[in-house]
Amino acid sequence: MTDADIRKAFLEELTQVAPDIEPDDVGDDDHLQDDLELDSMDFLNLVTALHQRLGVDIPESEYPKIATLALAVVYLKGRIS
Repeated sequence: MTDADIRKAFLEELTQVAPDIEPDDVGDDDHLQDDLELDSMDFLNLVTALHQRLGVDIPESEYPKIATLALAVVYLKGRIS
C-alpha cells in the first residue's frame, strides 16, 4: 500500500467512527483526541476498524504512534504485510 492508500483508508475509518469529522479538515499533525476531540471509545473503535480493514494489530502501548494522521501513516505502513 502506498502512503496515499493508507491515508485514505485511515480517513475513511476515522469518519465512519466520528461522522462529525470532515476528512478535509484533518491536518497531518492534528492530534486525534486533543485537536479532533475523539473520545476514548471512538479511538478504540478506530483501532478496531483499522485492524479489520488492514489486518494490523495495534497494541495499546503503541496507540501514541497513531495519534496523528502523519504518525499513523508511517506506523501502519511499517506494519502492513
